[in-house]
Amino acid sequence: MPHSILVLYGSYRSDRMGIRLADYIVAGLTARGDAAELIDAKAVGLPMLDRMYKEYPKGAAPPALEALAAKIRAADAFVFVTGEYNWGVQPGLKNLTDHFLEEWFWRPAAIASYSAGRLSGARSNTAWHATLSEMGMVVISSTLTIGPIAQTLDADARPIGEAGHSLDRSFGRFADDLTWWTEAALAQTARKPPPY
Repeated sequence: MPHSILVLYGSYRSDRMGIRLADYIVAGLTARGDAAELIDAKAVGLPMLDRMYKEYPKGAAPPALEALAAKIRAADAFVFVTGEYNWGVQPGLKNLTDHFLEEWFWRPAAIASYSAGRLSGARSNTAWHATLSEMGMVVISSTLTIGPIAQTLDADARPIGEAGHSLDRSFGRFADDLTWWTEAALAQTARKPPPY
């Protein structure tokens, strides 16, 4: 049975490049037999966080929030695709993520970062690790760091040049690691309900 994996992306820029990496990951996971779906924060369009999903009375959350909560609860795993803004995380993706809490619990998360430069969003990647752990996810050890993004993936999310070849080589281990933890979480949840 395919695993349900949400690939979350958070840039709001008009000329955003990271969508290439998000599309590449969705295509790669789908080719492996998973049911991967892109969650684009810009397309979802949540407001800046005022009230978390759980703080709305049952049935009173805005429709976009309600729909996304259902997708998060139903997912087996997550991939967070993030750029790096001033050594930190993208505000769009962080805002989307912060609308929820318990909905994330007890599933694995993977991080893929990118930048226009050679550091490949590594500092954002590191920051997300602590954030996702605090939000109840098990963050896998394999990560993808892509940069410069424009020299790695073309506009159709196809690998180009040596950097693209390197991404293709790295993706298999990244996906295998996520699959292992996804299957472990599913097996444990079937054996014993989470403690909270």
